[in-house]
Amino acid sequence: MAALLFPGQGSQLVGMGLEFYTNFGLVKKIFKQADEKLNYPITKLILEGPKEALQLTKNTQPAILIVSHSIFRVLKDEYGFDLSSFKFFAGHSLGEYSALVCSNSLNYEDAIYLLHERGKAMQEAVPVGSGSMMAVLGIKIDDITQLLKTKKDKGICEIANDNANGQVIVSGDKEGIESFQILLKEKKIKTIPLKVSAPFHCSLMKPAANAMEEKINSTQFRNPSLKIISNVTASPVSNSEDIKRLLIEQIFSTVKWRESIIKMQKEGVKTFIEIGPGKVLTGMVKRTSKEANCFSINSIADIKKLKDEFKK
Repeated sequence: MAALLFPGQGSQLVGMGLEFYTNFGLVKKIFKQADEKLNYPITKLILEGPKEALQLTKNTQPAILIVSHSIFRVLKDEYGFDLSSFKFFAGHSLGEYSALVCSNSLNYEDAIYLLHERGKAMQEAVPVGSGSMMAVLGIKIDDITQLLKTKKDKGICEIANDNANGQVIVSGDKEGIESFQILLKEKKIKTIPLKVSAPFHCSLMKPAANAMEEKINSTQFRNPSLKIISNVTASPVSNSEDIKRLLIEQIFSTVKWRESIIKMQKEGVKTFIEIGPGKVLTGMVKRTSKEANCFSINSIADIKKLKDEFKK
């Protein structure tokens, strides 16, 4: 049994999806739809850059959806990949929108619009430079939770992503993150400050959730063709109204990715296939479970390899 995974912010790079764009008219159409929906040439931005513009979260978020959806459609429509053996779809942060599109819960053009607006709302929620995020490595999430309780300053520092065993991301304001970094350094725990434009997935993002609430609620969602694993609950969700509510909460809540992988494994999933740019999720799955069988689909050669594997 298998699950499809869709990456989030951080997997973007200039030129992603170029091979698919060059070889498939279907993909050119998907890119063109996005240009028309956004009313600016995001295709050029994805394929040619500049990198600085692609890194802006209002561009990054729809861009990753465009590439993930393109690869999925090639896999399904051009190579006739049978999806009957898949049990779940799951996406990391904005990747949840890719999962919803590919499971026929959310219209592609609606998702493009929502992610562009989501990116703007998240960037505008906090003044540039006042927020921060940091990776904490080699320590269990329960231990991080306990250490956060001992933090004495008033700064905000919260768990944003539980990505994998020994890989947790915290998010908050500069004071909160810097003081927590000092505390961790004293305990010889490794940290890596992240270059981000805003402190995602923490309570500072509640204004963004408020800004997106009406937009999400006024968009038509359908019950997905396959169950979606929610970032917020790490559990399957199949009701369209629940999906809307959880997408709003997701903006300021912890992404429970490690728990999501464990949940899918408990439900019988043995193979995880990452659809989209990069191999970030594949690395996270391998850190969480050595037994998992993982594939990342970034090229036509990757698709052919996957098809050969599924014939065995």
